[in-house]
Amino acid sequence: MAFLMSKIEKNMKNQRIWVVLTLLWVTSGLTCSQAFADPNDYVVTPKVERGEREIDFKSGNQKNRDGNMTSANSLGLGYGVNDYWFTEVYAKYMHEANQSPTFDAWEWENKFQLTPNQSPVIVGVLLEIEKPKDTTEGYELTYGPLLQTEWGKLQGNLNLLIQRNLAASSYMPTEFHYQGQLKYKSSRQFQWGLQALGNMGTYNHWSSEQFQEHKIGPALFGKIMTNESDGFKWNAAWLKGYTNATPTSTLRLQIEYEFY
Repeated sequence: MAFLMSKIEKNMKNQRIWVVLTLLWVTSGLTCSQAFADPNDYVVTPKVERGEREIDFKSGNQKNRDGNMTSANSLGLGYGVNDYWFTEVYAKYMHEANQSPTFDAWEWENKFQLTPNQSPVIVGVLLEIEKPKDTTEGYELTYGPLLQTEWGKLQGNLNLLIQRNLAASSYMPTEFHYQGQLKYKSSRQFQWGLQALGNMGTYNHWSSEQFQEHKIGPALFGKIMTNESDGFKWNAAWLKGYTNATPTSTLRLQIEYEFY
């Protein structure tokens, strides 16, 4: 009986992987256009916890190369449906220079954990669909692998993401984005490290260096428990832009209340 159950669980896991890969393959064949990074973009991690509920606030403020400021905020509600699927819905707001803050988009984020927590490298997949207020932009789609590994107290994350728009009124190229971080887990309450975000240009022909976006800088992390299982998880970073196509600097913050 134990052998039979093991075979069933293995088959179910393989089916989950194939469902996710098939979904990504289907969406990759659709008409595409372009997407842009937001000041409050964050590094997605692949781990999923069954039954976890989450209230997620993200905020970012960037200084552009022309000296103007742009800020973005979002508020999300998420739920760990099972051991391998976490889903979250966000309302996103944008504040451009010399304009009033305005509602920007709805976003539906899904991440799928494909390997167990004990794996040398935890592998996940992100599938994110955004419906902008501006209907000419169509639907923004972001997808790709999420990778995480550890060396003692040091944790590393790397995400390789394709970003495109569907059903937009004008052509915009499909882009290749990356997210990365290193985190030293000195304690649960306080940790430190680095974060990096970037845009290499079109996925099949990267832009020249001056037109790529690269920002990197120090980051802080922590979690404050309110009881044995619930608590506030946070991370913040100051990111410096290293090309003319990147904002001069970005200050970002994420606060999540996780409860069961």
